[in-house]
Amino acid sequence: MANSPSGESVSERILRVLESFDTDRTALTATEIGRLARLPSSTAHRLVSELVATGLLERLADGRVQLGMHLWEIAQRGSRALRLRQVVLPYMERVQTRVREHTQLGVLENGEVLFLERLSDPHAVSNITRIAGRLPLHASSSGLVLLAFSPDEMQGDALEGRLDPFTPDTVTDPDRLRELLAQIRRDEFVVAPGYVEPVSTGIAVPLRDGAGRVLAALSVVVPRAAPTAGALEELRAAAAGIARRLPRGS
Repeated sequence: MANSPSGESVSERILRVLESFDTDRTALTATEIGRLARLPSSTAHRLVSELVATGLLERLADGRVQLGMHLWEIAQRGSRALRLRQVVLPYMERVQTRVREHTQLGVLENGEVLFLERLSDPHAVSNITRIAGRLPLHASSSGLVLLAFSPDEMQGDALEGRLDPFTPDTVTDPDRLRELLAQIRRDEFVVAPGYVEPVSTGIAVPLRDGAGRVLAALSVVVPRAAPTAGALEELRAAAAGIARRLPRGS
């Protein structure tokens, strides 16, 4: 697409407009979008009007806009994430029925874990994970599994990058993290007590396709004082079933 005087393409500016929204900012004015997307006010208003006209944004009665259903519709068509979720969801439901806390599906996306699905009991322990939310790879159980089976270059970048703590138990020492990743590759699971929230323990296993390639991580979040053996057994059984359903190159 054509570039702006600053050299930035229209598609880049549209992406920044759409990325202005998150789970805490579901409705915004064009002025707010301009500030969040670092766009001139006139550009923000023009792009918002165009995106409303195409259905990618929807205008509310008070003049603010939100992400449109048409954007969701397009994203679902032929989506790799949707196909993966369709295979995994019945197994997630089985795990959730037995664990009765939180069960989550996460994938590697731009150096973070992106959560595609989460099932939760109303009385489950605290958990900051949200559908379409992200967490750093080094902090969450799903992220650690995905990082452990990622290419060496990505692991090196993660170990040399920022390893901010969520709690005092988050692993932020590169040498200790390197040892933890090696253990995950050997054991095919991780138990992460208090890494994201002090009261919770994350447990995760890799999900592989028919060729043995790791596509995602399946995890549960349970109270920190709860035993983990039963939950881990459920995750492993689910992962084995999912591997039989996922063809090579899924």
